[in-house]
Amino acid sequence: MTHLWVRAEQRPNEDRVGLTPEGAAKLISAGIAVSVEESRSRAIPIDGYAAAGCRIMAENLWPHAPADAIIFGLKELPDDGTPLTHRHIMFGHAYKGQPAGRDLLKRFKAGGGTLYDLEYLVDETGRRVAAFGYWAGYAGAAVGLMCWAAQQRGGIAGPVRKVASRQALLDQLATDLAGLSRPRAIIIGALGRVGTGAADLCTALKVTVTPWDIAETASGGPFPEVLQHHIFLNCILARPGCPVFVPASARTEPRKLTVIGDIACDPTSDFSPIKVYDRTTGWDAPALRVHDTPPLDVTAIDNLPSLMPVESSEDYAAQLLPSLLALNTLDAGVWGRAKAEFDRHTITS
Repeated sequence: MTHLWVRAEQRPNEDRVGLTPEGAAKLISAGIAVSVEESRSRAIPIDGYAAAGCRIMAENLWPHAPADAIIFGLKELPDDGTPLTHRHIMFGHAYKGQPAGRDLLKRFKAGGGTLYDLEYLVDETGRRVAAFGYWAGYAGAAVGLMCWAAQQRGGIAGPVRKVASRQALLDQLATDLAGLSRPRAIIIGALGRVGTGAADLCTALKVTVTPWDIAETASGGPFPEVLQHHIFLNCILARPGCPVFVPASARTEPRKLTVIGDIACDPTSDFSPIKVYDRTTGWDAPALRVHDTPPLDVTAIDNLPSLMPVESSEDYAAQLLPSLLALNTLDAGVWGRAKAEFDRHTITS
């Protein structure tokens, strides 16, 4: 019998989960055993999983799960160097040359395990079957506006914390922006899931948006228009051939730009389109100031959808559930394609 083991997330400020109790009940009805670890932070309470018929396990017990269990989480594992023997479903961030990603692949190679990277679960056309993109865009635009509002009052953005709902976030931002004229934002990748979320947040707060996508960036740059907006929201993934939208020289060039929201958030990739920073930011310090006068702040939080953990979890879990129901055929379909991607990168790592 296929056995899915939902682990607790161990990263601070990560309250999301990729399976709801309702989804777990459907898996169990389909003959898939489901174990769910207890968690001190998960936004969806454990009682619902127990009522759905899941086996409830102690928090962080997954290293001792049965050898045939498929371990399912969202964010990264503890960086302890231990060999990984199980099959894991998660966002690995391991295929774009990131140093931490190379270390992760070495751990899989040492333990004989397999990574089914959620970013590489795709259908026959290459489109991802499930993504947090909309919520990443929505939350990323929100944090970008928080950073801009703090600048207007002579400061730098303070800690961000999860909210109960989308409306609660909008109410908070309305307070932050009270008495301020609205900035102009440019969104690159505006037609995708991430860009749509970012644009919806900006529209809700009456922020004027310049939407750019493939047609506007096909020239390959340079793109001086980016510097003529107050906020730049990057919504495209770093990949080979990605144009540079903000060169290192932008720090000291004449510009209106004072906030960069790198929602795609891949600063250590060789293909990053933003060259003024080299590390992610976090919930306690969301803004990295890369130039003082005039200020230029970068915000790059890599688990943005956890700002609204219940809504984003429910949406993502609904998208992913059809693929989880196909776990009995790991050698075919979305799982077979993800395994082939893992094999390709493991061979070259």
